[in-house]
Amino acid sequence: MKRILKSIYSIVRNSFFNIVNKEFLIFLFFLALSGAFWLLLALNDTYEKELRIPVRIVNIPKNVVPTSDTEDTIKVTVKDKGYTLCTYIYGDKLKRIDIPFSSYIKNKGYGSVSASELTKLIYAELYSSSKVTGVKPDKLEYFYNYGMHKRLPVRLAGAIQADASYYLAKIEFSPDMVDVYGSQKMLDSIKYIYTERINIKNLKDTIRRDLDLMEIRGVKCVPSRVRMAVYPDVLTEESAEVPISALNMPEGKVLRTFPSRVKVVFTVGASIFRTINTNKFKVVVDYNEILSAPSDKCTLKIASVPHGVKNAHTEIEHVDYLIEEQ
Repeated sequence: MKRILKSIYSIVRNSFFNIVNKEFLIFLFFLALSGAFWLLLALNDTYEKELRIPVRIVNIPKNVVPTSDTEDTIKVTVKDKGYTLCTYIYGDKLKRIDIPFSSYIKNKGYGSVSASELTKLIYAELYSSSKVTGVKPDKLEYFYNYGMHKRLPVRLAGAIQADASYYLAKIEFSPDMVDVYGSQKMLDSIKYIYTERINIKNLKDTIRRDLDLMEIRGVKCVPSRVRMAVYPDVLTEESAEVPISALNMPEGKVLRTFPSRVKVVFTVGASIFRTINTNKFKVVVDYNEILSAPSDKCTLKIASVPHGVKNAHTEIEHVDYLIEEQ
């Protein structure tokens, strides 16, 4: 009895799945058929599509150096049937548009291609049924020269601030000089090539970054990128004994101060402290100030400090003095 029931169950189950499978396959067939029919109808409609087309300036003479980055891609809005647009998008019909260098020279050192000229070049690559409704940018410009250039130093554009207990010991660029190509007028007007703008605050550790050089219309820099290295250093407070000297003393008179030397307190980077030449500190008293405002004491001023020293000041601001006749 069990064997008979199993046999009946097996027959019913297989029949059910066979019916379901057949109905499912029929459903898939008609779904695909309706999808294909819908796709044909959709592709037969007219659409507008923005296409990106590569552009290249060709036949550039060997002695010519382009001095600006010309647009290498233009955006073209094309109107046509859907299946034609698909050939543009997925096919090789619009590989690239070549613009002959000599055909669009306007004057020495400058060339341009207007939107109407670009449209003519684009139509030459399209099917006759297609229509161009827009071109971006509306004009291509390119600058060139015949090798005129000069080497200019690189400078930072922006600001770098060290942390309160640090200072900027050094900023380096690699390379620190670049070759700049452009018209003679442009080359005469440029003294430095600046990096892209950068702002850094509270710097404590050495940093290295690759930076683009700032773009200048009609000018080309080789290389166009440099590596910047910024070295902060810890500030330390130090002091040095410095002799006091006199300014604007008339002949036959000598100024003596008490004391004759004064301590100068200053901050300096820990790594360069040993290189500081304390003889380059200069503390002075101005005789003209004594005459204009007589007093028992004279005022001290720091006239010069060594390179790298910051926040220099005398430990005392006023000292006793005596003027002697010789």
